[in-house]
Amino acid sequence: MSRKLLIASGNRNKIYEINKLLAGLGLEIVDMGEYPDLPEVEEDGKTFKDNALKKARERSIQTGLLTMADDSGIEVDHLKGRPGVYSARYAGLTATDDENNRKLLEELKGVRFEERTARYRAVIALVDPLSGKEYTVEGSCEGIITEHPRGNNGFGYDPYFWLPVYNKTMAELPLEEKNKISHRAEALNGIKEILENKYSNILEK
Repeated sequence: MSRKLLIASGNRNKIYEINKLLAGLGLEIVDMGEYPDLPEVEEDGKTFKDNALKKARERSIQTGLLTMADDSGIEVDHLKGRPGVYSARYAGLTATDDENNRKLLEELKGVRFEERTARYRAVIALVDPLSGKEYTVEGSCEGIITEHPRGNNGFGYDPYFWLPVYNKTMAELPLEEKNKISHRAEALNGIKEILENKYSNILEK
């Protein structure tokens, strides 16, 4: 039986993207849907790395599985890096993507287009409970926050995250294209290299 890799996330959009990128490694990829009774991990870290490592560590202890967790968000220069680690709950703990986007746009109201620079940032942590080894990889993607949404793909702030090189928002890119250039794709490619070198096709003991 192939070694299991737990994706410590309940975000179906993230899980779908991750599964596409990690396909073919010879690992059995599972997600938190198989562990519905586990309590939530409180994301109280000050950085993306803090939160990613905390989630991966706790889930690996709880399940005994090789575990991967990410924390990611958007950093807006005019807002001195906000929303940052609060991106998913910027407008409140139970905020929807639309509510988070509305708050961000309100804070950028009247700011000139060229001053609305931002970046998506992601940190992915991999924790092996058998060896005790931990790995982290970071990815980022630069863009500008638009005033109006464009595109129906993606999630989160994607409809407002304009990519100058493509003259499109992240939400206008098909998933295959997004998976080549996104912050999460960059970090996942680093984790994928670690998995290929150390864990691909390794059988459970």
